[in-house]
Amino acid sequence: MRTRTPQNRKFLEYMGANWAKQKDSLPKKSAVAKYASARRDAVAKKFKGQILVFEAGAAKVRSNDTNYMYRAHSAFSHLTGWGSATVPDSVLVIDARGKTSKSMIFLRETAGHDSDEFFANAAIGEFWVGKRPSLKQVSALLDIQTRSLTSYKAFLKTLPKEKIRNLNKDAELAQFVSELRLVKDSYEIAEMRKAVAASVMGFESAAKSLKQAVGHQRGERIVETAFYAEARINGNGLGYDTIAASGPHACTLHWITNDGPVNKNDLILLDAGVEVDSLYTADVTRTLPVSGKFTHIQRKIYDAVLEAADAAFKVAKPGVKFSDVHQAAMNVIAKKTAEWGLIGISAEESMKQDVQLHRRWMVHGTSHHLGLDVHDCAQARREMYVDGILQPGMIFTIEPGLYFHQDDLSVPKEYRGIGVRIEDDVLVTKSGVENLTAALPRKSTDVEKWLAKFI
Repeated sequence: MRTRTPQNRKFLEYMGANWAKQKDSLPKKSAVAKYASARRDAVAKKFKGQILVFEAGAAKVRSNDTNYMYRAHSAFSHLTGWGSATVPDSVLVIDARGKTSKSMIFLRETAGHDSDEFFANAAIGEFWVGKRPSLKQVSALLDIQTRSLTSYKAFLKTLPKEKIRNLNKDAELAQFVSELRLVKDSYEIAEMRKAVAASVMGFESAAKSLKQAVGHQRGERIVETAFYAEARINGNGLGYDTIAASGPHACTLHWITNDGPVNKNDLILLDAGVEVDSLYTADVTRTLPVSGKFTHIQRKIYDAVLEAADAAFKVAKPGVKFSDVHQAAMNVIAKKTAEWGLIGISAEESMKQDVQLHRRWMVHGTSHHLGLDVHDCAQARREMYVDGILQPGMIFTIEPGLYFHQDDLSVPKEYRGIGVRIEDDVLVTKSGVENLTAALPRKSTDVEKWLAKFI
């Protein structure tokens, strides 16, 4: 049973005394500050004359008095540059009414040792969860005006209500800031490279864990946690729940339970990404033969998926539609399933919009934008996203797959229980795309050579 902290005056005075003077040195201005300022300027220009509110969000309860690890709202982080160190409940206000817009962050600054919050408040007290930065420290770091969160409600009362637009209640504002992230600036691209590099290390650790995973009743969890360790060591954590799907589990697109065995002759599909401290995340998938070698049928299916991915890579360049990337991959999937006699019609017939039989074994899309969210820019308009035109600076995935469920009677028995996905993160350049995840092998023979180093 938990006991209450004493609240008598004598104890409060005793707790507040004899602490060393705290050094509140100011940090250097973050490299992201100028980019975040430019993003705020773009928002202010679009919503001239308005007051725009972006909430970082509160900590989310996991159970009773325990919370999930905190993560700020992506729009807040994008417009402030504040990442994993964001103080919960912080609020960004952009006042675009004047000739020059003004921005400020309201945050719960650190409390003094003379406050009972220091030791008595388990949710936010320094004694419990660590010291928060001061207003001056956050201002210096992000190059933005700061105010105490305690003054926020009073500040709102001084503003004309009809001018206030809160992201959480404004679809147009949410759409604009989502579309603002479609093309990444140089800071974002550098952060995505960091996220990919950390994820590559995670995949290497996962590959090393396969020996230990084989034969364990929860072998998938061994692989999952090997990646997770690297995510916490080299980043803020996972960008999304890891999929470590061995054998027939690979046919379940979002298999995150990861409680199954890893058998020697299985393929294991690992879909995982590290989120770095700036909150940008990678999203990578590799399908690996646990034994180190593909069987004939595994290689046949894997190579077909690789061909689809390569076709998508070939068409991806500035000026083409985002949806053309998916179409290129589907042409290959339709061709292969037709050649294998699975659909009973030609690939051309299956590709017709009102037919699409090949999609039985790949129901998901080939690509999605990537950045602060694993499925980034989700509130963007269709004409800007799916039907949008590729531009340099865009980052998205290319991830075709084939999934033959154990109980799928429409395919030969040898196909059943095999799921394959190959997912890379690509950056649109002036002439095509750069494969950011090229450090991880893609060709089946290269995968085998790479695995030989670890198992």
